[in-house]
Amino acid sequence: MLVLAAVFAVLQLANVTGRDTPDTKNYLSYALSLRGESKRDAAAATIDYVCLSAASKARRDQSVDVVRFHRPDPTERVTDACRVAEWRQVEPRLEAGQTGGHTVPYMTERFMRIFEARPGYPAFLVPFISLFGVTWGLWAAGVVVTVAGGVLAFLVLRTLSVPVPLALTGQALYYVLPCGTTAMRPMTEGLLMALTLAAVWGCALVLRGRRERTGLALVAGALVALFAVKHSQALFLGLCLAGAGAVTVLARHRRGRPPGRDALALTGVGLAAALGTMLLARLLHYPSESDSLQDLLTGHFARPDRERPWREFWQLQGNFWVEWLRRQLWEPLFLAALAAGAWGALRRPAFGVFLVAAAFTGILTQAGHPDINIWGERLIVLAWLLPVVGLPLLLEPVVRARVSLPAQGQADRAQSVR
Repeated sequence: MLVLAAVFAVLQLANVTGRDTPDTKNYLSYALSLRGESKRDAAAATIDYVCLSAASKARRDQSVDVVRFHRPDPTERVTDACRVAEWRQVEPRLEAGQTGGHTVPYMTERFMRIFEARPGYPAFLVPFISLFGVTWGLWAAGVVVTVAGGVLAFLVLRTLSVPVPLALTGQALYYVLPCGTTAMRPMTEGLLMALTLAAVWGCALVLRGRRERTGLALVAGALVALFAVKHSQALFLGLCLAGAGAVTVLARHRRGRPPGRDALALTGVGLAAALGTMLLARLLHYPSESDSLQDLLTGHFARPDRERPWREFWQLQGNFWVEWLRRQLWEPLFLAALAAGAWGALRRPAFGVFLVAAAFTGILTQAGHPDINIWGERLIVLAWLLPVVGLPLLLEPVVRARVSLPAQGQADRAQSVR
């Protein structure tokens, strides 16, 4: 397990820069602010990182461009142009006194409030950027959180008594599938997936009857941490775990079995997390679902608010899923992986329902933001946790059969000798 994690970490040296997205500068400036930097210093460090990353990508792209590969190095030109463009966004807002909160004012205060409600990931970044600087700190934070996600996938499978080779397969799948690529980007998704897997591990511990209190504490702790990272994920995961517990209780009832303390406890924790998330978000005056809806439909509040947002949202929702499905059928790897993962997961019905529920939070996250242009389908990336854990479960009977047949043959030969 540790060797696999180390190999993955070494491979990530191939791309130390160039992983940032538009959201990265909001989280990075928040982390620099938590470290005590002034708004202007945080802006300068963030802009330097973003522009050096853009220049690095431009240089690499030009080096393999069949027409422009022989032209002068574009690093200086791209860096200077990027800095001018970024400061053009930030400087007027700083001069106008838009210095509240922790994030650098790249956009309107109404939009930046969305990121102000997500202190968990910036707080996670602080020790890394303090020790290694911005560039290497963000890279190291990505490696740590991605490695942790793979290790948690391994631990979930070992808790289910899956053979070590298949548990390592789950860990490797986490690294090589889009969940690993996305987790390495300086955004919240890596931490969201790691915490979701921690909750799934807790469910496995409870359902297997191993250290039930530890398992419940793990689920509850993951849900609390998720609230700090992105409270919508805490709400979705709490609701989905509660739903999975209710399905398990109902299925047991229909078979004439008692509901079981394990399923009832997980249902209670999930329901408490969902209710607590909604209450605490209201008390802290976090942006509401209405704010999120207007952000989506107005291009991050660049246009006037929509008068009938819900009507437009549902129309967009239908259009989005039709187009999404068309693209998936064109390249059906994701759908095939989900189907195989669900098949494997439901071979362990009690646990499988909770795994499917956790992965379904990716579908809910995407449904909450039906924007086909968001990079790499990162909002739905949590759904990849289903094949990460489910595929090894699907392969388990095959592996066990291959292991047991030689062992049975040796036993038969020993018996004949006697």
